[in-house]
Amino acid sequence: MLSPQELLDTVDRLLADLSGALGEGNWERLGTLNADIKPSVGPMMTAMESGALSVADVQLRLEELQQLVGAIEESAQRARKETQDALNSVNRNRDVARAYQNISSVCLK
Repeated sequence: MLSPQELLDTVDRLLADLSGALGEGNWERLGTLNADIKPSVGPMMTAMESGALSVADVQLRLEELQQLVGAIEESAQRARKETQDALNSVNRNRDVARAYQNISSVCLK
């Protein structure tokens, strides 16, 4: 069983890792870290409920986690939009190339 301080340290490391992965745009790492949130936060919440951790310490970390998750969601939406825009551009270029090919084949007959 982890001590109360170790529980806080675990969440602090997770927050730092999430922030670093977000800064790098490392979506694979963010996905992996996402799976660690509940197993890291759950024991901290249990310790708070038992009085082993202060509400203020837990609240501070939960607020930081909430802000990070919001920033991750915003970044993911931007990345999806950029990807969609790039795909749309590729599709437009392909359509133009196809139209040019059709025109060229008609003109060469």
